[in-house]
Amino acid sequence: MKIETDAARILSGVRHGKTIGSPITLLIENKDWSNWQEIMSVELRVKSLKLKNSELRTPNSELSLVTRPRPGHADLAGAIKYDTHDIRNILERSSARETAARTAAGAVARKFLSEFDIKVMSYVVEIGNTRSQESGVRSQADEKKLITLFEKAEASPVRCPDKNIERKIINKIDAAMKKGDTLGGIFEVIVTGVPPGLGSYSQWDRRLNARLSYALTGIQAIKGIEIGLGLEMSRRSGSEVIDEIYYRSQKSNPPRPPLSKGGEGGFGFYRKTNNAGGIEGGISNGMPIILRAAMKPIPTLRTPLSSVDIISKKPFKAAYERSDVCAVPAASVVGEAMAALVIADCFLEKFGGDSMGEVQRNYEGYLKQIRKF
Repeated sequence: MKIETDAARILSGVRHGKTIGSPITLLIENKDWSNWQEIMSVELRVKSLKLKNSELRTPNSELSLVTRPRPGHADLAGAIKYDTHDIRNILERSSARETAARTAAGAVARKFLSEFDIKVMSYVVEIGNTRSQESGVRSQADEKKLITLFEKAEASPVRCPDKNIERKIINKIDAAMKKGDTLGGIFEVIVTGVPPGLGSYSQWDRRLNARLSYALTGIQAIKGIEIGLGLEMSRRSGSEVIDEIYYRSQKSNPPRPPLSKGGEGGFGFYRKTNNAGGIEGGISNGMPIILRAAMKPIPTLRTPLSSVDIISKKPFKAAYERSDVCAVPAASVVGEAMAALVIADCFLEKFGGDSMGEVQRNYEGYLKQIRKF
């Protein structure tokens, strides 16, 4: 729920607007933390925790022992794994609120990538089975169109670039709220300006597609990932989905508009389609990287679901703690951050140096190599 006014303060690692090599510390204050100081106290404030008082208490009460797991959360599995009968320890640590820190770190990675004209963007494709026709381009190869979609999404309250669908999505969210229900959806993360050559086929865990999939499925509630045309590729023949390779020499007239870093000046190797989503053999191929993530509905419902108390073993209706109706637009921003962190890591693995100038020189040298290839 939008009770936070997130703002990050830089505590270390930056001097006069530039990083200095030490760890960057970003502080994001949680405005709600003061209500929970007693319950989350480091020291034991209550002499005995009687299990008969195991019902969920409100903040600032004598005791807040949680023994009633919420369906769809880490509550029950986490309590069993860590052998605790106070689910409060599980639900606080597993909360998606921690993605605020990842988003802040992703902003640093995004700033770094922007120095090399690499853009990380996202937009909502679908919420509650209401799908945008304008987004969800899947195999889009036109970077300008992708950037336009992102700019439209930035101006939308639900991060949907399709104005015709935006209102339908908002109405659907409002209807779910009145019903006490929640909604999931799909968002796309796009990375443009990526040079060919990031990632590797040599080890499974160095493949760029694997690393990006790992990062996005690490976001709470993400249940599926597609890259490029994704699952649709399995439904078609190879002749329909494999991106053919073309070459235009520097002397060709008129020059082709560049689609990637490998084709500056309108010449070099290129593809007319991007069904692979910018990654082939675990390596970026110079085309826009297109990722699609599916998010399940938030499992905390105002209309309670059935569960069982872990102490009494008696059935009950799950307790409701503050929650959104739909977090897909917010999750898309977290997806941007995670993609930025992975791309920045891969970029530095290939072009890393001890100063921005050195990284720039390494990168420019590689681009010259590509143009001569």
